[in-house]
Amino acid sequence: MKVTISGPIGSGKSTVGSKLAKALNFKFFSGGTFFSELARKHNMSLEDFNVYAESHPEIDAQQDQLILDFLRENDDVVVESRLSGWLCQRNGVDAFKIFIDASREERIRRVSGRESTNFDRTAEHLIKREESEIKRYKELYDIDYKITDIYDYVINTDNISAEEVVLDIYDKLSNRNRC
Repeated sequence: MKVTISGPIGSGKSTVGSKLAKALNFKFFSGGTFFSELARKHNMSLEDFNVYAESHPEIDAQQDQLILDFLRENDDVVVESRLSGWLCQRNGVDAFKIFIDASREERIRRVSGRESTNFDRTAEHLIKREESEIKRYKELYDIDYKITDIYDYVINTDNISAEEVVLDIYDKLSNRNRC
């Protein structure tokens, strides 16, 4: 079984993904880790690297191909990335596709807390990064990753813990496997 988790920055994708993978005894792969590593290799901040990626489509193509290859070649995996659900949908990869969302204010609060940064500065960077990603995904793939009708399960995490989300997803996957 393959599980994808998509959603905006700070929604809880990585936290839920790693906890879900552990609960299922699956491998976990995060697209954000790969993108961050590429940014470091280019000696750029994530914000600057997002802007760089706008004029270098090979960056997104490279990351997306890695994610798609990983999904095709592996079973019993949880893959977290903004486009993992769409990549499966468009390429005929059978996966349980999850979209995790949260309000912008909550996502900024989470990112600010985990990175120990000022809320207003975090808000500015998060909004710029999201705008950059939305622009790139639209131009490269004609995808608005926030359109949720392709997903098997959509949840807002504003008022629910990661553990509760994992239990809910686990139940849905168990019920799916019984059918």
